[in-house]
Amino acid sequence: MLVLGLTGGIASGKSTVSKRLQEEHHITVIDADKIARQIVEPGRPAYKKIVRYFGDKITDLILPDGTLNRSALGAYVFQNKGELQVLNKITHGQVRKEMLWLMLCSWLKLESIVVLDVPLLFEAGMDIICGTIISVVCEPKIQLERLMERNPELSRAECEKRIASQMSNDDKIKRSDYVLDNNNSVEELNEKIDSVIRKVQPSLWVTLLEYIPFIGALFAIKSVARRWWTHYEIRRQSKTD
Repeated sequence: MLVLGLTGGIASGKSTVSKRLQEEHHITVIDADKIARQIVEPGRPAYKKIVRYFGDKITDLILPDGTLNRSALGAYVFQNKGELQVLNKITHGQVRKEMLWLMLCSWLKLESIVVLDVPLLFEAGMDIICGTIISVVCEPKIQLERLMERNPELSRAECEKRIASQMSNDDKIKRSDYVLDNNNSVEELNEKIDSVIRKVQPSLWVTLLEYIPFIGALFAIKSVARRWWTHYEIRRQSKTD
């Protein structure tokens, strides 16, 4: 089973790509954002940790129905990188567990591809388990315009901070196997998506071979080793620059 990592900055068009993969190509997409919302529902371990840590810092953290005020939490952590790291530390571990379980379910169903839709794929270290990685990017100006249109409640400065808090497009591109430029129309983006899927779609024989324990292990080791080597090369280049 090919584990296809899908990532992209906020308002880059990643959700459009995810929707296309599900509706047109009938590929299972494991959505990290959706899981992240589920794990912070009242009573869940991550919810309790967030309330315990941020409760005294954000006055309106809890809504009348007991759920988290995600807007207030987001506004607070994006003003403070250190607090954002704390929030990520609380949630990332739980998100990983849920995603791994859903990956296992897809594997048991003999699916040839499963997509991990993760905004912070590289930052969370989940790229290491991906056989192929696709990044969706667009020009910063377009990204800002889209974010302001999508979230009118955010000021221009708040939108800029949210974009700046994420990994740059250049760094994503270095770590990706395919890059989808989303500066133009949805139709053009769809054509690019379809082209990539045609290239990466495993054959039936490859999919079946991966279910032979020894061969499957070799495929997994090869994939992790290739991703590790990419990390190593990037670190080496950054030291020489």
